Amino acid sequence: MFDFAVFGSLFLTLFVIMDPPGITPIFLALTSGRPAKVQRRMAGQAAAVAFGVIAVFGIGGQQILDYLHVSVPALMIAGGLLLLLIALDLLTGKNDEPTQTKDVNVALVPLGMPLLAGPGAIVSVILAVQHASGVGDQVAVWTAIAAMHVVLWVTMRYSLLIIRVIKEGGVVLVTRLSGMMLSAIAVQQIINGVIQVAHTA
Repeated sequence: MFDFAVFGSLFLTLFVIMDPPGITPIFLALTSGRPAKVQRRMAGQAAAVAFGVIAVFGIGGQQILDYLHVSVPALMIAGGLLLLLIALDLLTGKNDEPTQTKDVNVALVPLGMPLLAGPGAIVSVILAVQHASGVGDQVAVWTAIAAMHVVLWVTMRYSLLIIRVIKEGGVVLVTRLSGMMLSAIAVQQIINGVIQVAHTA
């Protein structure tokens, strides 16, 4: 039987971690200057990549980490460093990648991973799948994961309307603010990873 408590718990956890409202300005900053059709495609790609990564780790995440001898704190620190590099580019206004390559990279990295499918979301899903005892619980877990990614796609897809309102000057402002936000998220993620390493040492 479908367990609504399991569904609600995981959905709310993923909503807080993946933060659809918070991803909106970062999505706008990373996709600014592109045609609306490309931006819509990138919203779908980012959500699909995030779902794919989460699904892979949900099915065999602990085995993958054990096989690679990678700890969760190491994953957090690596993700934080990657986000910090992206944040510095947003803050300095660097924009020297070829458009096609940049389109692909933005959808995959950092939007798909580690912004959406970050260490926090991955660990939450691994634990939820491990604790799901019956078929009903498993269905609830995977329904919550799918529903969360639909919410992410809708949020990014319709955040493009904001661009029409704030115009180019507003996009530049959003880009700089997003860089600051992203750098803070990256540093906090690195700190959390280091703290976990210290606790397990």
